[in-house]
Amino acid sequence: MTSTTDEGEALHAPCSGPSVWQGGDLTNCEEWILRFSSHQLAEIDSALREARRRDLTLLKLRAADFPLPTLAGELERIGDVLEHGRGFALVKGIPVEQLGEVAAGAVFWGLGQYLGRPVPQNADGHMLGHVRDTGRNLADPATRGYETRAALPFHTDEADLLALLPLRTPRTGGLTSLVSSAAVHNAVLDLRPDLAERLYRTYFFDHRQEHPPEEPPYVAAPLATRQGGALSMRYNRCYLESAQRFPQVPRLEPADVELFDLIDEVAGSPEFRLDIDLQAGDLLLLNSHTVMYARSEFEDHDQPELKRHLLRLWLAFPHRPRIDGARNGVTPRDVIRPRSAASQAETTSRRLPS
Repeated sequence: MTSTTDEGEALHAPCSGPSVWQGGDLTNCEEWILRFSSHQLAEIDSALREARRRDLTLLKLRAADFPLPTLAGELERIGDVLEHGRGFALVKGIPVEQLGEVAAGAVFWGLGQYLGRPVPQNADGHMLGHVRDTGRNLADPATRGYETRAALPFHTDEADLLALLPLRTPRTGGLTSLVSSAAVHNAVLDLRPDLAERLYRTYFFDHRQEHPPEEPPYVAAPLATRQGGALSMRYNRCYLESAQRFPQVPRLEPADVELFDLIDEVAGSPEFRLDIDLQAGDLLLLNSHTVMYARSEFEDHDQPELKRHLLRLWLAFPHRPRIDGARNGVTPRDVIRPRSAASQAETTSRRLPS
């Protein structure tokens, strides 16, 4: 691997502040859980009716088109917790079954407008993700984790903010786990100080065929950066290892593998991780700079109408640039769906039902 991106003793200092937490301390408290009140749900319903009245495509729907006169302040407070606090929040109570898929997607998008700026989730520019098992396998370098039912180890996404809204849950499994990236960083410093410097080295992540033709099929980035003392972590071991298929990418060293093993071990330990059994209508929000997440393997229902289905948004904080490697210069599209020639026009011009 190449040399470190920064110099100085600050890189070897432990992180501090509210972004450093341990899951074991949060398991039996609910300070990170919020519930929409009946008044707030009525306000969301009113905003949805206003959005329908304006007859906009999803991509053109902005916060002003989804007015939340009192809830906007609460969402601003949540945004502050995401960026400057513990880095995640769980908001319960969105009536997704009552709303249906399209209206739930509009509510999800409308709420997201108050937290950040939606950004593309793949090279095709899809903005509102539908997370389902497609039967694909992660061994295929063109497959991404959300397309499978396999266990996904702790990782970060390529956006400032990740939002997930389950519409349906699997028959068994699919447990979501979160971990503080700063707490994992501190554990590496404490347990293996000889590996700490490698957190700040530049590594290569596989694009998994999600890159424009003119760009290389991988991106170079450090696992950790410190700007103004704030830690930002980028980690996806699957993509780090699959990038090794490219001869231009430097070979991982034994010490790199030791570092990855340690990160995985610490993140997956009961002391550090926080397990969340997401239910339909739960809105999970997390800061990808400061929180890593994982998902356990799941078994789905046999009936197609019952199968696991989550909506996903990637959001950029409006006042700061996106993480290195996020996709730029692609044409935004509304939804993630297999795009046949007949469906492309629909994908970019979808309107809310009346």
